[in-house]
Amino acid sequence: MLRTLWRRYLADRAIPPVAARMSPHIDARIDAALSRLEARFGEAMAEAGRRQDAAERAQARLAEAGELLRAEIRSIANQTSAFDGEALAKLVLERVAQARPWEQSLFVPNLGIAPSVPATFMAYSTCSADDFRTAEFLALCAELAMAPRYHRKIWEWVFIIHHLRRIGAVQPGRRGLAFGVGTEPLPSLFAKDGATIMATDAPAEVGAAAGWDSTQQYAASRDSIRNPGIIDEETFDQRVSYAHCDMNNIGETFTGFDFCWSSCCLEHLGSLEAGLDFVVNSVEKTLKVGGMACHTTEINLSSDVDTISSGETVLYRRQDLTRLVARLRERGHEIDDIKVAPDNNPLDFYVDVPPYLQNAHLKLKLMGYTSTSVGIVVRRGR
Repeated sequence: MLRTLWRRYLADRAIPPVAARMSPHIDARIDAALSRLEARFGEAMAEAGRRQDAAERAQARLAEAGELLRAEIRSIANQTSAFDGEALAKLVLERVAQARPWEQSLFVPNLGIAPSVPATFMAYSTCSADDFRTAEFLALCAELAMAPRYHRKIWEWVFIIHHLRRIGAVQPGRRGLAFGVGTEPLPSLFAKDGATIMATDAPAEVGAAAGWDSTQQYAASRDSIRNPGIIDEETFDQRVSYAHCDMNNIGETFTGFDFCWSSCCLEHLGSLEAGLDFVVNSVEKTLKVGGMACHTTEINLSSDVDTISSGETVLYRRQDLTRLVARLRERGHEIDDIKVAPDNNPLDFYVDVPPYLQNAHLKLKLMGYTSTSVGIVVRRGR
C-alpha cells in the first residue's frame, strides 16, 4: 500500500520513474523504508483483538515508523533533486492515517447473519460484546424497530428496557419519566407497553447552547420523539406528553412516578458531583417509594484516578460510581453493584477513535481516555 502511494506521488507530479532519476541503490532504500513502515503496521494489526489498546498502539507504531521514514527520505532527498523528501513523508503518513488500516482489518460480525450465542444477558453494568449476540438483545432490537449492530448507544437503550421490565416497573397504567430524552425510541416502546410517559429535555436555550439541537440529540417537542415504527400515532399521543426539565434543578411538578430513566445525559451537567446529585434527586424527588430509576453514563476504563471532572462532558471513574452506590444505600435505597464486564470477546478490545467508525463502537477514545457505557439501577427505599 505505501509503495503504491509512493509511485502515485511521483506520477501525480509527472516525475519520471525513480530508476531514471536516481540510482537503483537509492530506489531500493526507499522501498526498504516503506516496507519497514508496512511491517510495523502488520505487527500492530496482529495484536488487534488481543489488546484493548490495539488502535492506539497502531497509531503509535505509525508515529514511530513515520519518524524513521522521514529520516530515510530526507537522507535520500539530500542526494537527489528528484523529489521533496519532507513533502513525500508527510503525504504518505497523512494518507495512511486517513486510511486507518487498523479499522479496515477489523471484522465485525453481522448480527443479522451470525447466530445468537448462549450467555447470561446483561450480567454486568458495562457494555459488553457478549450481550449483542444473545437472543434477548436481538429481540429487543426488533421491538425498537432497528437493525442490531455493535453500538454502545443501542446497548444503553436495551439495558434500560431490560432492567425496568425485569423489575416489573413498566406495566399498563404505570407512570414513567424520561430525562434528556433527545430522539430516543424508549418513550414510544414504554407507551406501547401501556405506561404513561412524561418525556423531558433541557430548556430550549440549553439545548441550543450545547449544540444538541443540530445533532439529533435534543427533543424540542413531543413530535421529535414520535416513532411510528413502534407505536401508532393515536396511542402515542394518548400516553406520551412532553415538558422541559433542567436536570440540575428538577421542578416540583415532576413527582409521583413509578420509574424514570436517562441515557447518557448526566455526564453533561457540568461536573462529576452534579451528575451524581442528579441520580440521587431523580430517585428522591420524582419517584414513589418502591419506584425504579435506571440511568446510563460514561465510565473511564483507562484510570480510576485521573479523569475529566468538569466541563461540557465529564467521565466517571469506577470509584465515583462506587461512592454513589454507598451514598444511595446510606440514604435507604436499593442499588445494584457496579459490575465492570471482564471483556473476553475480541470486539471488547477494539477502541473506536475519532472520527468514529460507529460499528463496532463499544469502546471509544474520549478526551484521551478509553471509555464505554455503564448502567445504574436503583429502587427508592423511602
